[in-house]
Amino acid sequence: MNELINLREAALRLIVGERAGEALNAGVAPLPPHDPALPEALAAALRELKLAAVSDDGLRADYAALAASAAYGRYRAEVAPRLAGFDPGALATRAARLAFWINLYNTLVLDAVVTYQVRRSVADQLGGLAFFRRAGYVVGGQRFSLEAIEHGVLRANAGNPFIPGPQFAAGDPRLALGISPRDPRLHFALNCASRSCPPIAAYDAARVEAQLDMAARSFVGADAEIAAGSDTLRLSAIFSWYREDFGGYDGVVSFVRAHLPDDERRRWLEARREIDLEFKPYDWGLNSR
Repeated sequence: MNELINLREAALRLIVGERAGEALNAGVAPLPPHDPALPEALAAALRELKLAAVSDDGLRADYAALAASAAYGRYRAEVAPRLAGFDPGALATRAARLAFWINLYNTLVLDAVVTYQVRRSVADQLGGLAFFRRAGYVVGGQRFSLEAIEHGVLRANAGNPFIPGPQFAAGDPRLALGISPRDPRLHFALNCASRSCPPIAAYDAARVEAQLDMAARSFVGADAEIAAGSDTLRLSAIFSWYREDFGGYDGVVSFVRAHLPDDERRRWLEARREIDLEFKPYDWGLNSR
């Protein structure tokens, strides 16, 4: 399996044009010392970036304003370089690990859209594969792309659902950082700079459980639709792509039922033993405003 994963990774790097060691915080030599205050600095920087250029609901960003903002300049100069020497294995709790990696993903997306000058969609090249693999940071001396953060760390090495095999091969030092068991609420905390994405938010270790629950309830409440005159529940494609994280299609229905407000949709679900699922087209247009 390791040989196949290594061959897959080499082929994908060639296909997407990923350069060796490519990282948006590259060029830090020697590595800065481990900085225990970095997770809080990262969360604070993400909040500043939001205030500078993101709509109040977290769904739209003004990337031109972001690029020109003092908050972005400070992040690039004062926070991103510190990631290179930060040891994520030193994060003592699951809550701290969740908050750090969610914040890192959401900040990296913003940084990559500006750096790569994305204008229409992060999915313009190879269905998004190029963007999500090329965009990365060096963290603790190891490179983490958006793919590696989401599928390798936050999804406990489950791997991209559209690419066979786990994200990391056995023996990869990044494998030890995977957060297990997987928490499906993560899918409503990660923003990929697209119109159908959940909102951009910063997460805190002290309240990450409540924040994740709020994110899931907010997304499900805004997303779930009952098709008129049928037994069909219409949902975001996220639920289809990551159905295994929810426990299969039955788990998807249970998750939606548990996170809906007490309204007619929830009562409709509770009154039925069999439900058809339909998944909406995903809008990959850039979430610019």
